[in-house]
Order: sequence, then C-alpha cells, then structure tokens
Amino acid sequence: MTTQTEHNRMANAIRFLSADAVEKANSGHPGMPMGMADVATVLYTKFLKFDPKHPHWPDRDRFILSAGHGSMLLYSLLHLTGYEDFDLDQIKNFRQMGSRTAGHPEFGHGAGIETTTGPLGQGIATSVGFALGERIMNARFGDDVVDHFTYVIAGDGCLMEGISQEAISMAGHMKLSKLIVLFDDNGISIDGPTSLSTSEDHKKRFEAAGWDVQQIDGHDPVAIEAAIAKAKTTNTPSMIACKTVIGFGAPTKGGTSATHGSPLGATELAGAREKLGWTSEPFDIPADILGAWRNAGARGKADFDAWGARFENLEASLKDEFERRVEGKLPENWIDAFNDYKKQITAELPKVATRKSSQNVLEVLTKAIPEMIGGSADLTGSNNTKTGVQAPITADGGYHGGYIYYGIREHGMAAAMNGLALHGGVLPYGGTFLVFTDYCRPAIRLSALMNQRVVYVMTHDSIGLGEDGPTHQPVEHVASLRAMPNVTVIRPADAVETAEAWAMAITNETGPTVMALTRQNLPTLRTEYREDNLVARGGYVISDCDGDRQVTLIATGSEVEIAVNAQAKLKADGINAAVVSLPSWELFDAQSPEYRKEVLGDKPRIAIEALSVFGWEKYVGDNGKVIGMHGFGASAPAEVLYEHFGITAEALVKAAKELV
Repeated sequence: MTTQTEHNRMANAIRFLSADAVEKANSGHPGMPMGMADVATVLYTKFLKFDPKHPHWPDRDRFILSAGHGSMLLYSLLHLTGYEDFDLDQIKNFRQMGSRTAGHPEFGHGAGIETTTGPLGQGIATSVGFALGERIMNARFGDDVVDHFTYVIAGDGCLMEGISQEAISMAGHMKLSKLIVLFDDNGISIDGPTSLSTSEDHKKRFEAAGWDVQQIDGHDPVAIEAAIAKAKTTNTPSMIACKTVIGFGAPTKGGTSATHGSPLGATELAGAREKLGWTSEPFDIPADILGAWRNAGARGKADFDAWGARFENLEASLKDEFERRVEGKLPENWIDAFNDYKKQITAELPKVATRKSSQNVLEVLTKAIPEMIGGSADLTGSNNTKTGVQAPITADGGYHGGYIYYGIREHGMAAAMNGLALHGGVLPYGGTFLVFTDYCRPAIRLSALMNQRVVYVMTHDSIGLGEDGPTHQPVEHVASLRAMPNVTVIRPADAVETAEAWAMAITNETGPTVMALTRQNLPTLRTEYREDNLVARGGYVISDCDGDRQVTLIATGSEVEIAVNAQAKLKADGINAAVVSLPSWELFDAQSPEYRKEVLGDKPRIAIEALSVFGWEKYVGDNGKVIGMHGFGASAPAEVLYEHFGITAEALVKAAKELV
C-alpha cells in the first residue's frame, strides 16, 4: 500500500521531469502535468493494465491524453514505468528535432502513445472509437482475450470544443461502460480563468448524455482511487471531475494561466522545488522513487502472462482469426469474391450511381471481410453504406453486428473511426456527403498523420447532386483533400472503377482513403474484365483512339462519360482524341515518369471535372485547358446545371478544336 508520502514523491517525479523538460526546451506546457500528476500516479500505479515489455499487447488498457499539450505528463509516465522508447535522453530532448517526445503526442513515435492528440477534443472523440472497438472485439472473442478499459485525461479545452458533445452523446447512447474520462477541472485556459468564456456545468452535460459522474479533489490520492474503482463498476461511461490546481506547486504562478503554455522560469521552478521538497537536480530521479515507478510498470507482467495462457487455450481457428484481425491482415478469400463480382459487372454493365455501385461491392466485401465495420452520419440511405449482412451495433444487442448509426455527428464519426482503426481488429468505413468533409477534416488529417486505414465514403460529390443547391455542392472539397498529405482521394467513373477503388482502400495500410461518389446514374464504361486493378495506377487510357493521338481528354468520375461522348463527336469530325480516366491523382503521381508520359501523351490536353479547376494545370500543362467550376453551384436538376456551367461534351469539342 502506498503511503501519502510515497505517493507525493512519485507524483513529484512527474511534476519535475515535466517542468524541467519544458524548461530545457524553453517551450511547452508545464501546468497540466503538474496539476494532474496525482491523478496520473494513482491511475498508473493502481489501475492501468499495461506491460512496458509488451507495449502492443492487444488486451492492454488504453490511455489517451486528450489534453495533448500536456504531453510531458505522458512522456514522464512512459519513462518512469520503463518503456524502452522513452529513456532519459528522450525526456531531455523534449520538442527537439528527431526526438520521440514531440510537442504533442504523435502516434508512431514510440510505444505507449496510443493516438495523436493535436486539436483539442479529438482525443476524447477518438476514445469513443477505442472503447467501441473493445466492445466489438469482445463480442466476437469473449472476455478471456478482450476485456480492457479506455482511460482519458481531458481538459477544459477538450470539453469546450464542439466535437466533445458529439463524443459524449455517442458514448452515452452506446453505453460504453469501459470508457472512463478523468476531467482536469482546473478552471484555466490560455486566456485566463474559464469564467471569461464559459459558465456551463460540464458534469450536467455528461449526466444528460447518460454518463456516471463524480466530483473529487484531484490532489487526494484516496479520493482518486475510490472514484476510479467506482467508475469501473458502472454500466455506463464514467466522467470523474478532478478539481486540480494548474501548475500545482509553483509558488506564484500555480493556479494561473501563466503555467499553461510557458516554461516556469528558473526562479519559479526553484521555488516549486522548495515548496514541494524536491531536492534532486533536473532529470535526476531518486533511486527509491524510480524503483517504485518501475515496480508499477512491472506489475502488468502477471496480467500479460495470464492473458497469454488464456489465449493459448482458445480453439485454433478462433486464435488464428484473432491474430489475423489484430495484425490487420485481410482474409485470404476476399480477392476471389471480389474478382467474381468484377466479372459480373463487366457482363451486366449496370447504369447506377457510384454511391450505389459502392454499396454493391460492399455487399461482397462485408460478407468476405467480417471486420469491416460500416456507418453513416444519419445518411445511410443516401450514402448506401449498409449491407445485407450488417446488423446494427448496439449496447442492447451486445455489440454484435457490423454497422454503426452515428447520428448527425460527422465530427464524432470521423474521430471514432480513427479510434476503431487504432484499437485494432476493426476496418472502419463511414459515410456522409462530400461537402461535409469540412466537418470531418481534423480527423481525416489525423488519419493521414497516423497512417490509419480508414475509409471515408463521401457521396453527392459535385454539382451533379442537383437541387440541394450550392450549400451542398462540394465545389472545392476534392481539391482541398488532394492537397492534404498522405490522403488517397478516388473519384471513380463507373461500377468497375468503384469496385477497384474499394480494393485499393481496404489494402491501403499507409493512410486513409476518401471516396468521392455520385448521386446521379452513370453507365459502365469498362466493358471488358481485367484482373489487374487499373484504379491502382491512378490514371489510365480508358478509351484510346484509332490513329495517332491529336488531343487528350482527361476526366474523373461522372465527367469521364462526358469525355467519351466528346471523343465520339471529335472522331466524327476527323480528330483523334484519347480519353484518360484519372480517378486518383495521388496514385497516378506515384507511377513512374514513363508510365505517366505514356498515359497523358505529348499532344494538347484538356481536363474536365464538375468541381473547382484548382490544381489541374499540372496535368494539362501551360498550353492545355480545364473545363470546370470557377465559383459555386446553383439549385437545379443536374443536367440543367451541367449545361448552365458549360461542363459538356460540346465544350470539350470546342476546346479541342481550338488546340488541335
């Protein structure tokens, strides 16, 4: 049993590792680590199930620092408990080039960092996906191998961000009882007291959403321990409001915003040492305290060994399936089912919207790949994201099934999908309208930063959605997503390209995929079956000319049909045009220069897309032309809009004749 004195010294080790690292870097946030050191000490020494020697153990508890600016709290904990990736040199090089100890926790920099938490609110929202992922895997594999908690430290900033309300509401509705949020209730933000900007009662917010709520003194280890113990017994998610003093121990700056985002300074730091009785030099942890922390880290070995024994007792097929899912490997037979489907559509030549083509291929994939978990932000019937084999995932249904009704929570959905992917064992996809990627953007960016396989099914992809008008017509969104690093954007032209886009998305293990899918029906242009995936090349000649090429027409999505029609008109006038489908700029740019040159040719080029013309110049060159949108759309039927804005075969023909 830890005495009050022992607890204080262990917590002070966090405080001074954090404050000294910030001081050395002359940059960072010492206040939160100093304020939440007591809570973190109790959590890591009494409750958190983890083993630093096996940091990727699937049944470990997850700890998410939503208040990511206080990153030195996490780095200190990882160092003290014995994670190899966070030795003392990493602590000393906080916020320096090449160190694992970045300004905010960055997933992939070192074991023990479960997610990147940059923008406030993303951490708590991502945690909903972690907790839901645990329940989904538990429903499939049972308590013996999947039975862990997700703990979150969140601050006032996390809870002020609007995404937090979506997360809180979703978690309460889903009854995610193994999600525990520790609220750093210090009443301070960057500008000063939170009373400057808010007067809401966060506890009532959580209660209204169906959470269990407690209020404690965040510096009383006995109260902290009792509260966490109670939270673990509830049948709802739990929030523990921990009343703390930001910069605890700082003699003149403690309790003020002065400790939030700046080093304490030599004088204040010396004063904190004197006030808290910490006599050690910077980065020097007394041997008995370091030993106590290392013992706390070592206590997880027994849990890990016991889990390993239970896992070995699973029947072989269940064990193999668990390992396959956790490792992110697809079932061996999925490609056979996929190729059979591709043969079918090249024979049947359906004329459907690519959002419907997406649903059709999902019917095949979700049957072959049971870990695919779909969802939509209250647009299931419009996004076509639900398949016949997917029952809704609900608390009452024991979290079986394969589909999540996210409600009108685009922010929360996107963040939760990151959590599902990071948890492991789940391949998440979710849908909304492409225009609402504005609401999903922070989470999409984090998907890209963390190299997570998350699929964003974004329908109603251009002015072609028609009557809903300019507020819903995503003129600039594809261009902005193409500008985001490590995001693969695919805008398929027909049922075959849509199928191939899905094959790319589910095998893309280095980042997210955004599908841009139509509302309007499109003909199948690819009429011959090919086993190789042409979308994987990003661009290819979908319709070549008979003689020497005189002009190249480049299009994506619904405009490929227009380009093919223009090709026929040009042929009638004696002009040889080749049509290039360019569904993914990112995939095309990754091809060899020789391949790209072969596809695009050396003759004049014209691009057409019912979206912003921004960026197309790199494909058409200085002497080419781009037909597209130069402003916002309008409310009218799709065919009227295309005519009005000049996105037509006739416009292509005219432009081609001017260039040839």
